[in-house]
Amino acid sequence: MTTIGIIGSKGRMGQALQQAIADAGHDYAGGADQGDDVGALAAKADVLVDFSAPAALSHNLDAAIKAGIPIVIGTTGLENSHHTAIDAAAQTIAVLQTGNTSLGVTLLAHLVEEASSKLGDEWDIEIVEMHHRMKVDAPSGTALLLGEAAAEGRSIDLAINSERGRDGQTGAREQGAIGFASLRGGTAAGDHSVTFAGNEERITLTHNAENRMIFARGAVKAAEWLAGKGAGRYSMQDVLDLD
Repeated sequence: MTTIGIIGSKGRMGQALQQAIADAGHDYAGGADQGDDVGALAAKADVLVDFSAPAALSHNLDAAIKAGIPIVIGTTGLENSHHTAIDAAAQTIAVLQTGNTSLGVTLLAHLVEEASSKLGDEWDIEIVEMHHRMKVDAPSGTALLLGEAAAEGRSIDLAINSERGRDGQTGAREQGAIGFASLRGGTAAGDHSVTFAGNEERITLTHNAENRMIFARGAVKAAEWLAGKGAGRYSMQDVLDLD
């Protein structure tokens, strides 16, 4: 049994996490939201799960370090500075950061990396994602996770090999680029497709999220796995032992 604290407990994911913690038979240490004392929550928990906001990440990492407990970070919209802070924290505590806590998406990313490594750059890679109208960042953290998997398979840098937001006279597609398209509308929990388009043939790998409980259950699985781990930076692929 693991005692889990939630940062961002009043949000949609925070509420789903509380249900997933109860369903899994773990203890809920309580939640911390904007203006609350994360340090006090960390003192009561075996592990923290953070689904709050990028601006709060540094403070949340500091609280986990001070308490000497692991932290699962599912917050999306992170920038390079946030990843630098995560790398620094991982020198002291166990940190699992991911753009998506779904076990299905984790397996999808593994398959994308494998396909990308086997197919040459004459196969164009396009990633399409759709989320509910209230989502504020694009491309989604999951789309970027899948893009990183594709780039890893080809041993290239995603940052300089991606195409986004095409509009107007964009010119021909760059060979080897990884394309992104973001759709927003309705109440979609999250749909992601990765298409490998070759000459006269296509392969499409797809994951459809029907309810955000899949992310909550995956996050609880990650927290359960991370509890007691030594310092280091981990991923959902570690949870499924895919590396």
